[in-house]
Amino acid sequence: MSESPLILVVEDEYPLQGIVEDALAEAGFETDILSSAEEALTLFKSGSKSYKALVSDVSLKGRVISRDVASQIRAADPACPALYMPGAAADQWASQGVPNSVLLQKPFAPAQLMTAISQLLNIGSAPSAPA
Repeated sequence: MSESPLILVVEDEYPLQGIVEDALAEAGFETDILSSAEEALTLFKSGSKSYKALVSDVSLKGRVISRDVASQIRAADPACPALYMPGAAADQWASQGVPNSVLLQKPFAPAQLMTAISQLLNIGSAPSAPA
């Protein structure tokens, strides 16, 4: 039997961390949930784990922002899907994310998160069309 897909989650609001973790666990995913972009990049770059997707808040505190996390992860793994969770500025964020990513505006229902993750993983595993 194969292992559950591992999702890297970067969210600095602890209540939302719990909602995301519970929803993903219920759907059969494992998670590494971190509070900062710096921690997420350190863990990802260590190469100790194989992540199937990135789920990231867009308003992270610290020197590194979520767009930079996704960009650096994509540089190492071009096929890694990214889901952004913006709050108030969702309309402005769409142009700032990495290509082939999904926005899920806060607040959201756990079922919406699962739909978005499923969509991302299906996109990520589908063959790319010629340009």
